[in-house]
Amino acid sequence: MVEIETSRLRLRQFIPDDLDDLFRLYSDVEVMKYLLPRSKEQTQASLNKHIQHWQEYNFGMWAVVHKDSDKLIGRCGLGFLDNTPEVELGYVLDKFYWNMGLTTEAAIATLKYSFEKVKLNRIVAIAHPQNIASVRVIQKVGMKYEKNARFYNVDVVYYGLNREDWQPDQ
Repeated sequence: MVEIETSRLRLRQFIPDDLDDLFRLYSDVEVMKYLLPRSKEQTQASLNKHIQHWQEYNFGMWAVVHKDSDKLIGRCGLGFLDNTPEVELGYVLDKFYWNMGLTTEAAIATLKYSFEKVKLNRIVAIAHPQNIASVRVIQKVGMKYEKNARFYNVDVVYYGLNREDWQPDQ
């Protein structure tokens, strides 16, 4: 299984035993404010999708584990943007770990892996325009605004980053 470490985080592939931790995040109304909370069954389907995605494409959504507590605190990684061939960066973090730079840390590690190991040429990210924290993460990792768009039946801001523009030491 692929795993990477940052100074405070361990990013690893999801395993079936992560269901309860993932459901804790996905059922939290505040955490999922811009993504919609999920039932246990929907969370199980998402977990299965995360595991299968890695098997098929050699990239996907990471389980984000805080190294100090060894606790799963979120997810960060890649998937295909709804009804497109584009690869999308996405993340969800436990609210107790917000405003510590952890999402940015995980996103940078994800981009580094994606561009340097998987050799993807382009990654996009979308966010609800009112989700200022998410937009800031997208900007901090070097993505550039390209347009307003509509995905997942929601109006979003759309950012992109090409491998040749990637600055790994941001």
